[in-house]
Amino acid sequence: MNPITTISFFRYNTLPTRWYGFRQMGLAGPQLGAVEGLRFSKMLGSGAGNGFSIWPDFGAYGLLAVWENETSARRFFGEHPLFQEFREQCAGWWTTYMQAAKAHGEWDGQQPFPLTETYDEQRLLAVITRATIRTRHLWRFWRFVPSVSRSMDDKAGRIFSIGIGELPLVQQATFSLWENSRAMMAYAYRSKEHKEVIRRTRQLGWYREELFARFHPYRSEGEWEGGGTPLDGYLGE
Repeated sequence: MNPITTISFFRYNTLPTRWYGFRQMGLAGPQLGAVEGLRFSKMLGSGAGNGFSIWPDFGAYGLLAVWENETSARRFFGEHPLFQEFREQCAGWWTTYMQAAKAHGEWDGQQPFPLTETYDEQRLLAVITRATIRTRHLWRFWRFVPSVSRSMDDKAGRIFSIGIGELPLVQQATFSLWENSRAMMAYAYRSKEHKEVIRRTRQLGWYREELFARFHPYRSEGEWEGGGTPLDGYLGE
């Protein structure tokens, strides 16, 4: 069976559970390192507001994982004590299963997403972008984030998007879901705010390390805000 990628999100609504979610950013790593079939994993925080903010959202966290195969992923989500603990503590969660179709760049010195699917511009699309921002460019980078964040609101074809990261301010990532590649490209290359960030990134070299990856989601599960998952109705399940 082919390797797959999953990303899960958890919502915590009370002070004790938010403290629990925050602590897992540092505590869950060793347990994840011992999970059978798990090739790469990151615990991720999120931004406040619509998810893209200099201020963290202490009520939402994520888990990104690359698996040897889907069987390993399903075993973890269905049986592993750590994930069962996440579910018991959170007020809502959801997971999407994806196959990587395109990727370039590195995350911690490696390209973690094995390409296992042919890229199809007509299919449902998930995008992960990730960068380590050079310290001297932090102010310039975050000065542009509010306008880029607002430019995503109500974009045609956008299903879901959130800003995520391992280290506040410095190591940042985004996860977004689109109805197809055309919708994503229309935002990425026609939005004046996003185009300006791309131009300045190339001109000034904001990032010390960056990665851009595209995936085709094929399964989702869980109960997120409002019930179901953001992909309900898109996957034909």
